[in-house]
Amino acid sequence: MKHSKLFVFLACAAALTFMSCGEKETKGPTEEGPPAESAAPAAAPTPIDQATVATVSGSIKFDGAKPKLSRLMMDQDPVCVQKHSGPVVAEDGAVNDNGTLPNAFVYVKSGAEKYTFAVPTASAELDQDGCMYKPHVIGVQVGQTLSILTKDPTTHNIHPMPKDNREWNISQAPNAAPLEQKFSREEIMIPVKCNQHPWMKSYIGVIKHPFFSVTGSDGKFTITGLPPGDYTIGAWTATFGAQEQKVTVGAKETKTVDFTFKSS
Repeated sequence: MKHSKLFVFLACAAALTFMSCGEKETKGPTEEGPPAESAAPAAAPTPIDQATVATVSGSIKFDGAKPKLSRLMMDQDPVCVQKHSGPVVAEDGAVNDNGTLPNAFVYVKSGAEKYTFAVPTASAELDQDGCMYKPHVIGVQVGQTLSILTKDPTTHNIHPMPKDNREWNISQAPNAAPLEQKFSREEIMIPVKCNQHPWMKSYIGVIKHPFFSVTGSDGKFTITGLPPGDYTIGAWTATFGAQEQKVTVGAKETKTVDFTFKSS
């Protein structure tokens, strides 16, 4: 009987000790450390008097003989070949018939830092059609949704390769829902490839503001809504490098800024 009482006493003591230790454990810091700080709320957009905003427009010209574009060999995937009626050439290095450059990314490189802008609610869209990215060059704002679609009955593998943003690599099957991604940091430019189809290329410009444009078949760009002030306009091309020019715009003013690139 004495042994039985002693056993019960020791068992109770051990249980109390365990409970006490457990209470101390829950009150102390966990292995994960202190709770994460709450994300800071986004700054309110800077009020801009729309009655005073200015415009910068111009052309991206090319001086020299048109480069010979390499043919894209799509034979590894019959689906890609079938979506084209003839040979397909690379888009990097292309020159328009009027001697200008398509796919030039033109943007306000500096001068807009003192302003804060709302993130667009509409998504920017990057499509895959004929095993080609469309558009070849696209711009988004920091935090804006990029929606990646596909019209191809074959699997793609979208792989942006940023230096300052998070890298990701996601497969997209035929008829799959659009992929939605965002970039949290400004970056000029992010190259994109498809791991399934190595000839597929695209470029994404990520900007903190809405002042950017991509040239098309006429080689022209227009940047609207600029508050009066001093700016540096940057022009980026995948093949011929980048340039910049300074410009000052007054209230309601329209300025022309042209760039001329040469074959390296």
